[in-house]
Amino acid sequence: MAKASALSRRTAAGKLRQSSWTQDPEGVKRDILDAARQEFVENGLSGARVDEIAARTATSKRMIYYYFGDKEGLYRAVLEAMYDRIRSFERDLDLASLPPREAMVRLVEFTFDYHVDNPDFVRMVMVENVHHARNLKASKTIAGLNRSVVEVTRETYRRGVEAGLFKTGYEPLDIHLTISALSIYNVSHRATVGQVFGYDMCAPEIIARRRAMTIEAVLGMLRLDG
Repeated sequence: MAKASALSRRTAAGKLRQSSWTQDPEGVKRDILDAARQEFVENGLSGARVDEIAARTATSKRMIYYYFGDKEGLYRAVLEAMYDRIRSFERDLDLASLPPREAMVRLVEFTFDYHVDNPDFVRMVMVENVHHARNLKASKTIAGLNRSVVEVTRETYRRGVEAGLFKTGYEPLDIHLTISALSIYNVSHRATVGQVFGYDMCAPEIIARRRAMTIEAVLGMLRLDG
């Protein structure tokens, strides 16, 4: 009786998965990517298990391989989705409608806030650095996605220079990397800084203070009178 009941449950689950695949394949892929992101963040690429990802979704290991090829293909798809998300938000900031100083402040604010609010993105970037960016190199889309933030930074900086607000001589990529470094550190080093100094960089009052310091640091670097 127990065996029959277990078989019935597996059959019902299989029918539910098949229904999901046929009725909403894009929704199934989104669910897989969300479950995969959690698994990769928790266990890294090497420790993540496709069986565990399948268990978190209404799909099967076979279908995961059908959609994404293998575990590395799934990992790349998660990376691509995460980079696409942050770059999409950046493009929607409409910085061109703001005066250059305010536009630069808005870009710094967004970058800082995004990393604080999306620690999984920071952890995935850290995982990929452990693997020497092997999967970023294999991606056909991430390099193109990331060009947009350099162009946004370039245009904002150019307008500030032309308005007599910013110093000349900086590379837009270096400006972007400085903003990213100040923003990512708050999340990537929270555990070690907390242990060594007893200082929780993600406590609300500390976030507010470090956010203001990050804005001032970037503006101080760029200001003509800085």
